[in-house]
Amino acid sequence: MSLFETLAALLSLTAVFSFLNYRFLKLPTTIGIMLLSLVFSLLIILLGDFSSGVRASAETLVHQIDFNETVLHGMLSFLLFAGALHVNLNDLREQKWVIATLATIGIFMSTFLVGCVMYFVFAALGIEINFLWCLVFGSLISPTDPIAVMGILKLVGAPKSLETKIAGESLFNDGVGVVIFLVLLGLATGQTEATPSHVLGLFGKEAIGGAIFGFVSGYIGFWMLKQVDNYQVEALITLGLVSGCYALAEHFHLSAPIAIVITGLFIGNQGRSFAMSDKTRERLDDFWELIDEILNAVLFLLIGVEILILSLKGEYLLAGLIAIPVVLFVRWISVGLPVQLMKSKKTFTPHAIKIMTWGGLRGGISVALALSIPKDEVVRDPILTITYCVVIFSILVQGTTIKKLLNKALPKD
Repeated sequence: MSLFETLAALLSLTAVFSFLNYRFLKLPTTIGIMLLSLVFSLLIILLGDFSSGVRASAETLVHQIDFNETVLHGMLSFLLFAGALHVNLNDLREQKWVIATLATIGIFMSTFLVGCVMYFVFAALGIEINFLWCLVFGSLISPTDPIAVMGILKLVGAPKSLETKIAGESLFNDGVGVVIFLVLLGLATGQTEATPSHVLGLFGKEAIGGAIFGFVSGYIGFWMLKQVDNYQVEALITLGLVSGCYALAEHFHLSAPIAIVITGLFIGNQGRSFAMSDKTRERLDDFWELIDEILNAVLFLLIGVEILILSLKGEYLLAGLIAIPVVLFVRWISVGLPVQLMKSKKTFTPHAIKIMTWGGLRGGISVALALSIPKDEVVRDPILTITYCVVIFSILVQGTTIKKLLNKALPKD
């Protein structure tokens, strides 16, 4: 199947599922598309018992789509930029210590605790995964997915301060989480030197280097936007900025997600305020909102169809079911401890810990990271299946009930 035929199949399925969801399910678009693609995939698996050709054709299509490459080295740059574009920098500054703490200490804590608990779970179920690989799993499942989180935040109507904390954390802990994952993956596969100085140096280069590179890229983009007043040209500038910044950051082994978030914040605040006319600002907002919606829809479709290539062994599925409450409990601890420590100096929305725990969705980035584990590693199949279980629960259950939790937890005016 050619690239065009693959894209045509994905876009056609996305359009059909979007239509069916709009007419019948009435769920948030991305959640509805993922649910329908999941049901569609399960039907193909069932039909495979009667017609192996149907399942084989579907699996061939899914195998042609490199999910890890598509998400981490394609979609993610545009989705992160679109999300960061509308985050107010002044609101972010007010919550900077909360966001920084949750996106760093919280992620390290979560990675370690998930890894420790799952090590004993795997041992009890007879799944042979050593402690270092358990930490790899902890690192890929700990970051909340900004794509999933910000898609839901648009719909739930959370208070501004709480929305800023959740959105800011998800944007930055994604970048930090990817860096931790890459370091641990390198250690687990023997590709990274296991010395504290080397690990810290690698982490510093990726994270701090990515932030500096993103700031420089954002300033260059801002300067270019300021020289013109034509929304078509400015749309092209932002497209080139996003793809170029992300590709160059990856080329120089810097954290591309952190770089693109900083770039998006720079353009979304400085650029929107001082480099765009009202007409350009309105058109550019519409342009990036459309890109965000289309890519989100396709991404959630891909999450649903990835089940076709999973290893659905009973012990893996059981471990996945156990991992769901483990990940939620650790999320509660890794959010709760920092929030309790900061309560004396910062004001938090009532039930903030509960809401941030349940609203910390996992999504396509976790699946993409699991898929980036080398295929010759025996731990790949169990980690991928368990990750998928957590992600599906997170999106279908947490994503559809977070609004009800907000309505019950927050005082009515």
